[in-house]
Amino acid sequence: MTDDEHLSDHEDDPENEALAEAYNRGLELQKAGDFTGAEKAFREALALDPDDSGGVSIRLAAIGADQAPEKMPDAYVATLFDQHADVFDEILVDELGYCVPLLLRDLIQRLQIGPFSRLLDLGCGTGLTGLSLADCSVHRTGVDLSECIVEIAYDREVYDDLYVGEAVEFLKEFEEEDGTRPHWDLIAATDVFPYLGAVEPFLEGAADRLNTKGYLAFSTETLPDVVLNGRSYMVGPNNRFAQGEGYICAALDAAGFDLLAMDPITVRLEAGDPVPGHLVMAQLR
Repeated sequence: MTDDEHLSDHEDDPENEALAEAYNRGLELQKAGDFTGAEKAFREALALDPDDSGGVSIRLAAIGADQAPEKMPDAYVATLFDQHADVFDEILVDELGYCVPLLLRDLIQRLQIGPFSRLLDLGCGTGLTGLSLADCSVHRTGVDLSECIVEIAYDREVYDDLYVGEAVEFLKEFEEEDGTRPHWDLIAATDVFPYLGAVEPFLEGAADRLNTKGYLAFSTETLPDVVLNGRSYMVGPNNRFAQGEGYICAALDAAGFDLLAMDPITVRLEAGDPVPGHLVMAQLR
């Protein structure tokens, strides 16, 4: 999803109007290359909106004014996808050329794994991954932070269970009504890591929720090592997180996974240019 958006204001709410003005001013200054001016404007916006629904902390990291946070603010991700819910598939598939769910289906066939009794689709969006894996999974659970997106996924009738929630919190806290903690055979997280940054909490949570020898599949966006400059992850030029290959491999190993595949892919297009990344399949030891 593209996140290069202006904030709208509300004429009857001076605080929201001031927030929109500061954010939009920062955005224009960032585009113009005036990072000093952009930083000042973004900090004004962050002071007015501590929950950071505009993702100001991400933009500050992108211009080098702050260290990258460990993840994108939940309020920002929910707002971003709620705003685009009605045109989500049109933007993601038609304009951005996103086809990671289909690539994941191909990878599963190539590795000759599955079918899966229980699939957990984290960051399920409108259900593109659920649809792609419908013929190789029996019971499907979808989770997304955007309530509007989940409503669209519900109408598709591809999931047996759907929840609104943040991926890591769901992995750590979710219980059935009777208090049991469910487990899955495959956990998929397509287009989730670009919104995470630090991956250890996610991988630890996934390992705890997988059945014995269960599988974890996810996609990442990638930057060259010379750009990462020793960092495990950073906010890239497209205002999303990119993780280093070595970091991903080490984190998987530490969480108890064996790496089965780490295929270079084009994740999406950005202003017509391909965004490089990886499609990863790992198995719990």
